[in-house]
Amino acid sequence: MSDVILQIKNISKWFDNFQALKDITLEVKKKEKIVVCGPSGSGKSTLIRCINRLEEHQIGEIIVDGIVISNDTKNIEKVRAEVGMVFQQFNLFPHLSIIDNCTLAPIWVKKISKKDAEKLALKNLERVKILDQAKKFPSQLSGGQQQRVAIARALCMEPKIMLFDEPTSALDPEMIKEVLDVIVDLAKQGMTMIVVTHEMGFAKEVADKMIFMDKGMIVEAAETKEFFENPKNDRTKVFLSQIL
Repeated sequence: MSDVILQIKNISKWFDNFQALKDITLEVKKKEKIVVCGPSGSGKSTLIRCINRLEEHQIGEIIVDGIVISNDTKNIEKVRAEVGMVFQQFNLFPHLSIIDNCTLAPIWVKKISKKDAEKLALKNLERVKILDQAKKFPSQLSGGQQQRVAIARALCMEPKIMLFDEPTSALDPEMIKEVLDVIVDLAKQGMTMIVVTHEMGFAKEVADKMIFMDKGMIVEAAETKEFFENPKNDRTKVFLSQIL
């Protein structure tokens, strides 16, 4: 039984004439934590958006837990049920309470009862340390609290993989730690995750492997300690010298 849960094989993606991803190959094992870093416009967000088909790749193959991502709508729905996604912006429904934001997808997509969905929502709001806010509305919460709700909402689908697309970049500095602490806790609980972030202290603490991207390519991939202590590529060295 293979412990590889995600395979990305030679994928390329274009936006009109601009090639955003160039021949990307990557394997992710169950419970592995991967941090993707690189300059703006290097293709990091596009890569993780392709994993749950928010963006369509034109060449290559993505296989999530044995499911090949294709134009088959059923396959896309299956993959999205298994892959949780947390964005830079929180994307909460402003007219719904926190608990209703969390129960919506389990009720509609997974067809579970309202009572069971609420139980699941409360459990995950507790996981992200925000249970006391369940009855409030998004506008009553800080940015850090809203991002933790977004994480809880993704967890309510009981995903096998979590994708985080710069989850702290829209937050005030004092709120960054509260969100990163929640992601660190998930990592310790064995969640498979891919995190796009510039937070290198967090990366050193959590990541099993680092991926550095530039101009749509994976320039360097290495175990975390090796990546920071002994980067091989000159482009990686320059990036790390600027960011650390």
